[in-house]
Amino acid sequence: MALAIFDLDKTLINGDSDFLWGEFLSDIGAVDKNSYQTKNQYFFDQYALGKLNINEYLEFCLEPLSKNSQATLDEWHKQFMREKIDAILLPKAQAAIDEHKAKGDTILVITATNSFVTAPIVKRYGIENLLATNPEVKDGEFTGKVAGEPCFQKGKIIHLNRWLEQTGESMSGAYFYSDSHNDLPMLELVDNPVVVHGDDKLLKIAKERNWLSLDWR
Repeated sequence: MALAIFDLDKTLINGDSDFLWGEFLSDIGAVDKNSYQTKNQYFFDQYALGKLNINEYLEFCLEPLSKNSQATLDEWHKQFMREKIDAILLPKAQAAIDEHKAKGDTILVITATNSFVTAPIVKRYGIENLLATNPEVKDGEFTGKVAGEPCFQKGKIIHLNRWLEQTGESMSGAYFYSDSHNDLPMLELVDNPVVVHGDDKLLKIAKERNWLSLDWR
């Protein structure tokens, strides 16, 4: 038995849930479509280049959560799942998860995308353990700020180490599946790094280091 860790966006799903949530908010008129989509694309491109300022991005993407009630957001998320997420769930990703479960492995998703957006997607795959960037909540509503360390790049390792201490899980023989060179610190941490839908930078590294590369699309 081992720990099987998965990235979410562009790994378990054929798209980026945070970017798609921004598109969804624009589609339903919850934000100004032109200005929001321009910024959304800018941050998406910065991430791909490995230049994302995570604090600026989180200030941008968490603001709409603070402008709407939890009840409204929950209803929107159900619609978001139907309109944006269901079509990009990957049967081969589910099969990989199920294969690890059959071996008795512990399944964990680690993602930089905030837990409001990601938790229902992760549950759809039958996964209970999620480490994500946590939006701050006060009096039952989102504040638009981050609670604690963003779960991004080396921040993922901070979240993981805290989780390991709490659960007593071991990293011996652990797997990590990811598409992005931004996750290189995590890929280097595990015994079994697996590249899924790798970006150009990560595919080059995977080839040099003889890491397994997969395509679940």
